[in-house]
Amino acid sequence: MIYRGSNLMKAGCFKQWAVGVAVMALPVLAQAQAADPKPWQLNMGKGVTHLSHNAYEAHMLALWICVVIGVLVFSAMAVAMFRFRHSKGAKPDTSFTHSTKLEVIWTVVPVVLLVLMAFPATSKLINMYDTRDAEMTVKITGYQWMWKYDYLGEDVGFTSRLDRTSDQIRQSGVQPNIADNPHYLLEVDNMLVLPTDTKIRFVITADDVIHAWWVPALGWKQDAIPGIVNEAWTEIEAPGIYRGQCAELCGKDHGFMPIVVKAVPKDEYRQWLASQRGTSDAEAPVVPAGAEGNAPAQLDPQMLEDIQQGDEPTVPVDAAPDAPAEEAAAPEAAPVAG
Repeated sequence: MIYRGSNLMKAGCFKQWAVGVAVMALPVLAQAQAADPKPWQLNMGKGVTHLSHNAYEAHMLALWICVVIGVLVFSAMAVAMFRFRHSKGAKPDTSFTHSTKLEVIWTVVPVVLLVLMAFPATSKLINMYDTRDAEMTVKITGYQWMWKYDYLGEDVGFTSRLDRTSDQIRQSGVQPNIADNPHYLLEVDNMLVLPTDTKIRFVITADDVIHAWWVPALGWKQDAIPGIVNEAWTEIEAPGIYRGQCAELCGKDHGFMPIVVKAVPKDEYRQWLASQRGTSDAEAPVVPAGAEGNAPAQLDPQMLEDIQQGDEPTVPVDAAPDAPAEEAAAPEAAPVAG
């Protein structure tokens, strides 16, 4: 019996050691994480912006502090359990009441740790909302269930919704093949194109219900609330495609409201912007076959805007029916008797 207990104790020690090594390895494994999440990713990614790096640093500081606290606490528990166990004849000290020194230590140490975490976190939080000196502004409007992007001052704007292929697959009832569609439900018809190394200000709102615009690689999430304009900013460091989703439950198609940001060098962005000028609200979004949408295909832009705002649709002048002949010509006034 003693022999079996000894083996069990050794097995328990080994399991605790293995768990401890795994926990300590998490921050190391996190160094290899890229901006996009990977299968079995255990830690948050660093992202591709200054703000995402700030969030990652604050997270890692808190994680390391928690790891150290965990190691100390569980080590003390292990020593107490094995060194002072009953089988070795240990007797509890019934005369012990308290230790002023220990009480001071475990009061002061947590306060110091909280202060060490609070100062850099507060500085990073203030920086996150500092949209001054932005080089461009993009307005983001959330709708059920799509996004609208307007490049303010550039006469460029468009809607972005779930791409046709993903929409058809999700409504077909067929189990999607992720190998053939690696970005299933994460692809859109129009990507938000942004320049790298540029401070970009976002003004974010919604037209119907509360949404939330979230791209993990950018390092922040901002609510889109009807009647309220929230601000955020970013400065993307590396070209690439970064994906996100609406992060606020907004109705039955909330899960089909992806976000795709395409970051390109400044020269390429200027060329793209020049090719898009004058296209703001030029065409209503086309609803894929069999899908539900906010408006039918080929709807006049003004009518679409009125419908989205809950107003009576405005019929375009060139689309108004011709007035009947009897209404077109006003009747002559009857002569007035003198």
